[in-house]
Amino acid sequence: MIVALIIACEVGFWVLLAAGLALRYLAKMPRLGAAVLLCEPMLELVLLVVTTLDLKNGAAPDWKHGVAALYIGYTVAYGHYTIKWLDGHAAHRFAGGPKPAGAGYGAARAAHEWKLWGRTVLAAAVALGLLQLAIWYVGGAGDVSSLKAWQSGALRAVGIHALIAVAYTVWPKKAPAGAEDRNPLVKTER
Repeated sequence: MIVALIIACEVGFWVLLAAGLALRYLAKMPRLGAAVLLCEPMLELVLLVVTTLDLKNGAAPDWKHGVAALYIGYTVAYGHYTIKWLDGHAAHRFAGGPKPAGAGYGAARAAHEWKLWGRTVLAAAVALGLLQLAIWYVGGAGDVSSLKAWQSGALRAVGIHALIAVAYTVWPKKAPAGAEDRNPLVKTER
């Protein structure tokens, strides 16, 4: 049941996102579109409650509870960012808004990657906290090795993302020829 709910939450996230953006830009109903977009956090709340009830009703903690915690952490850290990014692109495509700036090149790209790493740290912190609460909730009565393994996985994700950010810092991405004129994040001397 938890796996089906995680899938439903992911599908629901994209359905609400598409509906909210369609209402904002295609149907010209920005307030209703914003209201639909504000329903997104309810999905994670439902997942959290159902996961907790599943453990309370005696389910053995396993990989499904770990995935649920990581999904909630990811959505907390990256959900608003994803919505804002897609909203900017929808405004450009459907409402004549300015083209969103890209991640940039060089130092700007490295700074962008470190900001994303900060989001990954937040996602991992939320997931680690939820997993630790589940471990304490189950107590010594159950096998919590699966939940502890997911905690290690969250920390590995933070480490891997740090390596990516370091790589962009040490070996900055260079702009292709002519890209300086198109990308507002790249400063050129004239």
